[in-house]
Amino acid sequence: MAENKLPFTEGSSINRPPMFCGLNYQFSKVRMRIFIESIDHSVWDAIVNGPYVPKLLVDNVYVDKPWCDWTSEESKKA
Repeated sequence: MAENKLPFTEGSSINRPPMFCGLNYQFSKVRMRIFIESIDHSVWDAIVNGPYVPKLLVDNVYVDKPWCDWTSEESKKA
């Protein structure tokens, strides 16, 4: 079977992420970023910056706030 050396063998889709075949990482990286940002820009922010977890100050030490105590604003940020 002939192997296709192009990095975009599947074609464009708005429902599935672009396939990475192991070749041309820089091109695939840009395509994946565009795909994720097209879904929701805040998803890409979470990938770059890490997830938001609300904190509580207990005995001068910040600890993760229990999920059941999150406010609706904190849930939106997370």
